[in-house]
Amino acid sequence: MNFNSHSDTVVAVAAALVNALTAGEAHGRPYAVPEGPRRRALVTEALRLSRPLAREVTDDEAEEAAAVAAELRAVFQAVDRGDVDGAAARVNDLLERTDARPHLERHDGEPWHLHFHGRGESWADRWAAPCATGLAIVLGGELHDRLGVCTAPHCDRVYVDVSRNGTRRFCSTACQNRVKTAAFRARAGRA
Repeated sequence: MNFNSHSDTVVAVAAALVNALTAGEAHGRPYAVPEGPRRRALVTEALRLSRPLAREVTDDEAEEAAAVAAELRAVFQAVDRGDVDGAAARVNDLLERTDARPHLERHDGEPWHLHFHGRGESWADRWAAPCATGLAIVLGGELHDRLGVCTAPHCDRVYVDVSRNGTRRFCSTACQNRVKTAAFRARAGRA
C-alpha cells in the first residue's frame, strides 16, 4: 500500500513522533517520554525518516515536537475508534493552524515531488504541517482505516498499516508475538 512517496514518509514521521513523545504503554510496559539527550535523539530519528540529513534537534524543539505529537495521537485514536469525522476535524485544525501549503521540491537526486510546508512561526509547526497534510491525504482516501492503535494488551503505540491486505493490528512484531504466545499458553492450559 502506498499513498504516495512523500505522504507515506510524513505519515511514518507522525507515527514515530507519537510513539516517541507520548506517554502510555509500550509493548506490555509503562512508557514514559524520555528527557534530555534521549528525547532529542528520538525526535531526530523520527524526522530522519523524511529527511535523512536532518540535524540534531534542540531541547526546545523536542519540547515543541511533544506538543505536536499529542495532537497527532488524537488523530490516530479517533480513526481507531471509527471516528473519522473527529479525526478529520483535528487534522483540519492542524492544517489551518500551520497554514500548510503545497510546494514542489527536488533534492537528493530525486525527481520533483510535492512537499507541504507550514508558514507557522514555530519549528514544530513547520513539521506539523507536512504530518497533518499526510494524514489528510490518508483520511481523504479509502485507506483511512490503515491508521491504528496497537490492540495488544498494555500497549497504546500507533501504527500505519502498509501491508498488502490491510489487516495489521499491532504496532510491532514484539506485540504480535506477545499476544500469540499468550493465546498459545491459554490454549495449552485448557488442554
